[in-house]
Amino acid sequence: MYVFLEVLTVILVASAMAMALAHALELPGKIRLGRQEYFVVQRIYYPGFTIGGGVAEVGGIVATFALMLMSGGPVRFWLVAGALAALLIMQLVFWFMTQPVNKHWLQEVELTAPAKRFFATEGSDGGSLPPTEEWTTLRNQWELSHVIRAVLAILGLILLTLAIAIHGA
Repeated sequence: MYVFLEVLTVILVASAMAMALAHALELPGKIRLGRQEYFVVQRIYYPGFTIGGGVAEVGGIVATFALMLMSGGPVRFWLVAGALAALLIMQLVFWFMTQPVNKHWLQEVELTAPAKRFFATEGSDGGSLPPTEEWTTLRNQWELSHVIRAVLAILGLILLTLAIAIHGA
Protein backbone atom coordinates (compact mmCIF):
# COMPACT_ATOMS: atom_id res chain seq x y z
CA MET A 1 0.00 0.00 0.00
CA TYR A 2 2.82 2.40 0.85
CA VAL A 3 4.59 1.85 -2.48
CA PHE A 4 1.27 2.46 -4.25
CA LEU A 5 0.97 5.79 -2.42
CA GLU A 6 4.51 6.74 -3.43
CA VAL A 7 3.85 5.94 -7.09
CA LEU A 8 0.47 7.70 -7.08
CA THR A 9 1.99 10.79 -5.46
CA VAL A 10 4.79 10.97 -8.03
CA ILE A 11 2.28 10.59 -10.89
CA LEU A 12 0.02 13.34 -9.52
CA VAL A 13 2.86 15.75 -8.77
CA ALA A 14 4.51 15.04 -12.14
CA SER A 15 1.18 15.70 -13.87
CA ALA A 16 0.80 19.02 -12.05
CA MET A 17 4.38 19.87 -12.99
CA ALA A 18 3.76 18.95 -16.64
CA MET A 19 0.88 21.40 -16.94
CA ALA A 20 2.72 24.22 -15.19
CA LEU A 21 5.83 23.55 -17.27
CA ALA A 22 3.79 23.47 -20.49
CA HIS A 23 2.53 26.98 -19.76
CA ALA A 24 6.04 28.19 -18.91
CA LEU A 25 7.55 26.71 -22.07
CA GLU A 26 4.98 28.53 -24.22
CA LEU A 27 6.19 31.89 -22.95
CA PRO A 28 8.73 32.67 -25.73
CA GLY A 29 6.14 32.05 -28.45
CA LYS A 30 3.16 33.65 -26.75
CA ILE A 31 5.02 36.80 -25.77
CA ARG A 32 5.45 37.59 -29.48
CA LEU A 33 1.70 37.48 -30.17
CA GLY A 34 -0.37 40.59 -30.60
CA ARG A 35 -3.29 41.27 -28.28
CA GLN A 36 -6.02 39.71 -30.47
CA GLU A 37 -3.97 36.59 -31.28
CA TYR A 38 -2.97 36.19 -27.64
CA PHE A 39 -6.61 36.15 -26.52
CA VAL A 40 -7.53 33.57 -29.18
CA VAL A 41 -4.68 31.30 -28.06
CA GLN A 42 -5.31 31.94 -24.37
CA ARG A 43 -8.87 30.62 -24.46
CA ILE A 44 -7.83 27.17 -25.69
CA TYR A 45 -6.64 26.25 -22.19
CA TYR A 46 -10.11 26.00 -20.69
CA PRO A 47 -11.38 23.48 -19.58
CA GLY A 48 -8.54 20.99 -20.19
CA PHE A 49 -5.92 22.63 -18.00
CA THR A 50 -8.54 23.48 -15.38
CA ILE A 51 -9.78 19.91 -15.01
CA GLY A 52 -6.38 18.24 -15.33
CA GLY A 53 -4.66 20.78 -13.12
CA GLY A 54 -7.35 20.60 -10.49
CA VAL A 55 -7.16 16.83 -10.22
CA ALA A 56 -3.35 16.68 -10.34
CA GLU A 57 -2.70 19.60 -8.02
CA VAL A 58 -5.31 18.85 -5.38
CA GLY A 59 -4.61 15.12 -5.58
CA GLY A 60 -0.86 15.76 -5.42
CA ILE A 61 -1.23 17.88 -2.30
CA VAL A 62 -3.43 15.31 -0.55
CA ALA A 63 -1.17 12.40 -1.53
CA THR A 64 2.00 14.29 -0.55
CA PHE A 65 0.46 15.17 2.82
CA ALA A 66 -0.45 11.50 3.39
CA LEU A 67 3.06 10.45 2.39
CA MET A 68 4.54 13.00 4.78
CA LEU A 69 2.48 11.60 7.65
CA MET A 70 3.72 8.10 6.85
CA SER A 71 7.37 9.10 6.35
CA GLY A 72 9.98 7.39 8.44
CA GLY A 73 13.05 9.29 9.50
CA PRO A 74 13.63 13.01 9.81
CA VAL A 75 15.43 13.53 6.47
CA ARG A 76 12.69 11.82 4.51
CA PHE A 77 10.00 13.67 6.47
CA TRP A 78 11.56 17.07 5.73
CA LEU A 79 12.08 16.29 2.04
CA VAL A 80 8.40 15.36 1.69
CA ALA A 81 7.41 18.38 3.80
CA GLY A 82 9.48 20.57 1.46
CA ALA A 83 7.70 19.06 -1.54
CA LEU A 84 4.35 19.74 0.13
CA ALA A 85 5.37 23.34 0.86
CA ALA A 86 6.32 23.85 -2.81
CA LEU A 87 2.92 22.48 -3.91
CA LEU A 88 1.08 24.70 -1.44
CA ILE A 89 3.01 27.79 -2.57
CA MET A 90 2.08 26.82 -6.14
CA GLN A 91 -1.55 27.13 -5.07
CA LEU A 92 -0.95 30.53 -3.51
CA VAL A 93 0.64 31.74 -6.74
CA PHE A 94 -2.36 30.42 -8.68
CA TRP A 95 -5.00 32.02 -6.45
CA PHE A 96 -3.22 35.37 -6.03
CA MET A 97 -1.50 35.85 -9.42
CA THR A 98 -3.09 33.59 -12.04
CA GLN A 99 -6.75 33.38 -11.03
CA PRO A 100 -7.41 37.16 -10.89
CA VAL A 101 -6.22 37.41 -14.50
CA ASN A 102 -8.27 34.35 -15.52
CA LYS A 103 -11.35 35.91 -13.95
CA HIS A 104 -10.80 39.19 -15.79
CA TRP A 105 -10.14 37.55 -19.16
CA LEU A 106 -13.07 35.15 -19.03
CA GLN A 107 -15.75 37.73 -18.31
CA GLU A 108 -17.06 37.65 -21.87
CA VAL A 109 -16.56 33.94 -22.53
CA GLU A 110 -19.58 31.62 -22.37
CA LEU A 111 -18.75 29.16 -19.60
CA THR A 112 -20.55 26.20 -18.09
CA ALA A 113 -22.10 26.70 -14.65
CA PRO A 114 -19.23 24.93 -12.82
CA ALA A 115 -16.66 26.98 -14.76
CA LYS A 116 -18.52 30.19 -13.90
CA ARG A 117 -18.32 29.26 -10.21
CA PHE A 118 -14.63 28.30 -10.42
CA PHE A 119 -13.59 31.41 -12.31
CA ALA A 120 -16.07 33.55 -10.36
CA THR A 121 -17.22 35.37 -13.47
CA GLU A 122 -20.94 35.43 -12.58
CA GLY A 123 -22.00 38.94 -11.76
CA SER A 124 -18.69 40.44 -12.86
CA ASP A 125 -18.80 43.68 -14.72
CA GLY A 126 -17.95 42.42 -18.23
CA GLY A 127 -16.33 44.86 -20.57
CA SER A 128 -14.28 44.49 -23.72
CA LEU A 129 -10.65 43.48 -23.99
CA PRO A 130 -8.52 45.57 -21.64
CA PRO A 131 -6.56 48.53 -23.01
CA THR A 132 -3.10 47.72 -24.38
CA GLU A 133 -1.23 48.84 -21.23
CA GLU A 134 -3.51 46.82 -18.95
CA TRP A 135 -3.43 43.83 -21.29
CA THR A 136 0.36 43.79 -21.28
CA THR A 137 0.46 43.96 -17.49
CA LEU A 138 -2.12 41.17 -17.17
CA ARG A 139 -0.34 39.03 -19.76
CA ASN A 140 2.99 39.45 -18.00
CA GLN A 141 1.45 38.61 -14.62
CA TRP A 142 -0.25 35.48 -16.02
CA GLU A 143 2.87 34.30 -17.82
CA LEU A 144 5.18 35.01 -14.86
CA SER A 145 2.83 33.19 -12.52
CA HIS A 146 3.18 30.05 -14.63
CA VAL A 147 6.97 30.28 -14.71
CA ILE A 148 6.97 30.56 -10.90
CA ARG A 149 4.51 27.66 -10.63
CA ALA A 150 6.65 25.52 -12.95
CA VAL A 151 9.76 26.15 -10.84
CA LEU A 152 7.84 25.28 -7.66
CA ALA A 153 6.40 22.13 -9.24
CA ILE A 154 9.85 21.00 -10.41
CA LEU A 155 11.23 21.65 -6.93
CA GLY A 156 8.36 19.70 -5.38
CA LEU A 157 8.91 16.75 -7.71
CA ILE A 158 12.66 16.74 -7.05
CA LEU A 159 12.18 16.78 -3.27
CA LEU A 160 9.53 14.08 -3.49
CA THR A 161 11.63 11.76 -5.63
CA LEU A 162 14.67 12.34 -3.40
CA ALA A 163 12.60 11.31 -0.38
CA ILE A 164 11.48 8.15 -2.15
CA ALA A 165 15.01 7.37 -3.34
CA ILE A 166 16.39 7.80 0.19
CA HIS A 167 13.71 5.45 1.52
CA GLY A 168 14.71 2.84 -1.03
CA ALA A 169 18.43 3.13 -0.22
